Amino acid sequence: MSNNQLRIEQYDTVLYNSNLNPMGVPESVKQALKDCVNTVIRYPENYYPALKTSISKYAGCKEDQLILSSGSSDLLRLFISILAPKKAMVLVPSFSEYEKVLNIFGCEIVYYELDEANNFQFDIADFVGHLDSSIDLIILGNPNNPTSQIISRDDMETMAEVCKELDTFLLIDEMYIEFVNKYQEITSTPLVDSYDNIAVLRSTSKFFAVPGLRLAYAVISNKEYLDAIHTTAAPNPISSITAAVCTEMLKDKKYIKESSSQIFTERNLIVSAMSTNKNVKLYKPSANFMLVQILKDGVTAGQIADHCKLKGIVIRNCENIRGLSDKFIRFCFMKPSQNDLLVNTILELLKD
Repeated sequence: MSNNQLRIEQYDTVLYNSNLNPMGVPESVKQALKDCVNTVIRYPENYYPALKTSISKYAGCKEDQLILSSGSSDLLRLFISILAPKKAMVLVPSFSEYEKVLNIFGCEIVYYELDEANNFQFDIADFVGHLDSSIDLIILGNPNNPTSQIISRDDMETMAEVCKELDTFLLIDEMYIEFVNKYQEITSTPLVDSYDNIAVLRSTSKFFAVPGLRLAYAVISNKEYLDAIHTTAAPNPISSITAAVCTEMLKDKKYIKESSSQIFTERNLIVSAMSTNKNVKLYKPSANFMLVQILKDGVTAGQIADHCKLKGIVIRNCENIRGLSDKFIRFCFMKPSQNDLLVNTILELLKD
């Protein structure tokens, strides 16, 4: 057995590429799973009214504005199939799933490149200058993955207004919004009441660390699209167990508060610990993950990723993400002791 294999066995593997809440599954979920076994004897839709009430209170929206789906990918595909766009715009870099789904439906894609010199921050004035009436759909992640940058609600409302004039629909993916400090001031859900040309997509997978429950939801006020989705989508996409468990999970104020506090603290500590190293450029994160550029000559993202694997750390090598290169890595924030190991391991290859 090689020395490398021996070293791997000394560490538990930590998936820093998963972007899941390090607090793990909420106790409310574990308890609800025990209590709801008998729900399988009834059809799932019996539990949707309670679930929708829970989501509406949590997300600050109306119950009749909700679309339920078994995961964010299914939700995205559902919307693309209903909207049937001929031409769509996505940011570069951004979540590759947007491009993948648009290609499946034969949609032409135009790319808006975020400026690396401006730290990949969104420039609303420049962005709207690239829009015209030929664009049927815009998909934006807020916060954006992999840059961890956010778009303010004011800028999002400006965009919604411009899109309305151009007859363009705006899909806003808020998968990571709950990790943002004071995210209630950033989320676009309050805009849904005023604009029928937008939809806000949310998922419970990342913040509540329950990807196996498969619950995503959208908030939309457009009656035409709501009717079309209710007509064409599966009548009971969420299992009875998922519906019952998530109804209670979204009420878990203790878990929500502790999660926000831990991410806020660890995010600041990691930025502080790495910011003094001249061989990396940090893109100040707003979500629970951070994009990092490697500035040291002769060191690539692949080398950093391979080095981290030796200590059971799996990070995201971003060389295959459109708009990035083999000098970019991304990782999320986990527990304090794990984060110490992460930072030290990455910086081992970046010493002067």
